[in-house]
Amino acid sequence: MHVAPQKRLPEAVAEHLAWLRSERGLAELTVASYRRDLLQLHSYLERQALSLEGASSEELRSFLAEGTWKPSTRARKTAAIRSFYGYLASVSRIERDPSEALLAPRSPSGLPKPLTVAQVDRLLSRPSATPAGHRDRALLEVLYGAGLRASEAVSLRLQDIDLEVGFVRTMGKGSKERVVPLGRKAVEAVGSYLSRGRPRLGRAGALKPPEVFLNVRGGGLSRQGLHLIVKKYARLAGLSDEVSAHTLRHSFATHLVEGGADLRAVQEMLGHADLSTTQVYTHVSAAHLRRVYDEAHPRARHREER
Repeated sequence: MHVAPQKRLPEAVAEHLAWLRSERGLAELTVASYRRDLLQLHSYLERQALSLEGASSEELRSFLAEGTWKPSTRARKTAAIRSFYGYLASVSRIERDPSEALLAPRSPSGLPKPLTVAQVDRLLSRPSATPAGHRDRALLEVLYGAGLRASEAVSLRLQDIDLEVGFVRTMGKGSKERVVPLGRKAVEAVGSYLSRGRPRLGRAGALKPPEVFLNVRGGGLSRQGLHLIVKKYARLAGLSDEVSAHTLRHSFATHLVEGGADLRAVQEMLGHADLSTTQVYTHVSAAHLRRVYDEAHPRARHREER
């Protein structure tokens, strides 16, 4: 069976990918996606008898317009191109960055609809006072109170939570560690779980794993188990079937920005490598401000004149 030889990686692309790994600490899956995207761009430019370093803004736009990609895929390719040319400009391999004018298309399904504060309260009030209920309430409070990803929540170890100071330490994408504050409610819920829930999960006297959140058999909680827990309480609270751990993370960030939190602080708490990823919450917050303005300003209110 004949296997086609792998296309040679251009030197500039290889350097950029190495930089993404060493300096940006991006996850290998993301680096692999960027590699494919940049090789596609390289092949497209070669067909036009152009080099990567010689591409113009118009040629980059033509490449992005040529493919029949989903908005989320096109957005990732745009991010890969902007990262690549930003790097080339920073190391003086090109004089001007041709990708500066590129705008990533917004994916309509990229982010879940955030819950309102009242909906979050309703969700978090559902768990019972059983051992599993204490676990579930603590889990939901941590997901919403610290904006953790599902994978980060199930990987939390006992040593990663400081209830006295009110912080949680987690390892995010690209093996980057971050420390996120925990609110009073989350601290109380985790404290109750550690004293009245966790010791009673699994066989009495059995050695338990280091993970904070356990299943009913006393082993570490899986991501699938976490998702089932979130779905269960969303249903009990009368919320949409689409509510997930990511919905709680999205609600965490949205409520922070609506409350006036600094965007860079939110970026740090979410573990985003790039501020542009966090900036989507400014658009969410702008919609919130529009509603507040429409309801509060006398020249904006829709009401009958008397």
